[in-house]
Amino acid sequence: MKHRYLPMTEQDKNDMLQTIGVSSVEELFSDIPESVRFKGEYNIKKAKSESELMKELTQLAARNADLKSNASFLGAGVYDHYMPVIVDHVISRSEFYTAYTPYQPEISQGELQAIFEFQTMICELTGMDVANSSMYDGGTSLAEAAMLCAGQTRNKKILVSSAVHPESRAVLETYAKGQYIEVVEVPTTNGVTDVEALKNAMDDNVACVVVQYPNFFGQIEPLKEIEEVAHTGKSMFVVSSNPLALGALTPPGKFGADVVVGDAQVFGIPSGYGGPHCGYFAVTSKFMRKVPGRLVGQTVDEEGRRGFVLTLQAREQHIRRDKATSNICSNQALNALAASVAMTALGKKGVKEIATQNIQKAHYAKSVFESNGFEVAYTGPFFNEFVIKLNKPVKEVNAKLIQKGIIGGYDLGRDYSDLKDHMLVAVTELRTKEEIDTFVKELGDGNE
Repeated sequence: MKHRYLPMTEQDKNDMLQTIGVSSVEELFSDIPESVRFKGEYNIKKAKSESELMKELTQLAARNADLKSNASFLGAGVYDHYMPVIVDHVISRSEFYTAYTPYQPEISQGELQAIFEFQTMICELTGMDVANSSMYDGGTSLAEAAMLCAGQTRNKKILVSSAVHPESRAVLETYAKGQYIEVVEVPTTNGVTDVEALKNAMDDNVACVVVQYPNFFGQIEPLKEIEEVAHTGKSMFVVSSNPLALGALTPPGKFGADVVVGDAQVFGIPSGYGGPHCGYFAVTSKFMRKVPGRLVGQTVDEEGRRGFVLTLQAREQHIRRDKATSNICSNQALNALAASVAMTALGKKGVKEIATQNIQKAHYAKSVFESNGFEVAYTGPFFNEFVIKLNKPVKEVNAKLIQKGIIGGYDLGRDYSDLKDHMLVAVTELRTKEEIDTFVKELGDGNE
């Protein structure tokens, strides 16, 4: 056989052709006119043997700037955090790795319990009453939250802070367009949402106010002040939050948030080329039946033994289409499991300790930058990210840094015209003092 992973022999092919009554594969395309058929050669490489292909792919992969051999100061929604080794061990077990939707609870108790624990820990972190079994990513969660608010209030305007992740805002715009909902961005001042501008934007048609905590610039939003404005009239309050930061910060639920969403990538999910991630979605009990996706509930069987089942699935597959609140049809069960294992391994003290280290190391880095003459853009409190101003384009500086084994920060000029030559720097618990000092030195050299 020429193809290791395609177990079809010539005899198999001939048997299938005979069964359907044709003499060759070419005859299958006889209805397609000769005039529209492609007669040339495809511009692709010739096929290689397995060993040759593996060698080429290995060489290509080695060109990637991975986090094992480079010190990363790139965040902007995807972070380099400590991953307990037990995470990979558990999620690689076949009963989890190959599992699909647990429609049969009698044979899916392990997966259902893991999801139930994920929901429980998300509720504890966010200070909310109910969390679902996960969503595709943080951006999807945020957009679904805004749609929930629009449906609940029957209002057609969403106010979103410009300090919310640009990609999440783009997803929200896409959702809103299909629902004929207006999205209005609220400007920032000193790196956080301008509360006065928010007050001026409020009217009777606002469905919700959406902010991020910590926000895209790493700054801590004044949730108490924003909540007072957000709950004007029927409007609701949505907070997108980094769950690791909630190990140290007061949870949004304590500030009266109606919906708290975010991305669980910070717990046991490695950074990759755009994913996969794991969104979370938590609400107060009032909106339990409006939650998209699915929830796992705890119950007992007829003999009184503890068990877990899928419950409250608000999508059209399970209820009348006109009653459905979302068309989300699945969840990130495997990544939710990874997050659950990571949170369990770390425990409450571990999550708090890592969150504290993020704060301390980021503040140390900020002080070193300032002492070396760099301008730090904002003065307010922040978590593990802050913004610095450069004298050269960020792209140019980052190209020099990567040659030194350093992955630089995010170029904010890509998304904010007023932040040209500004870099968003992320400092997690994995960065050492030596790495931070070297980063500042090399950045200073490359910035001259």
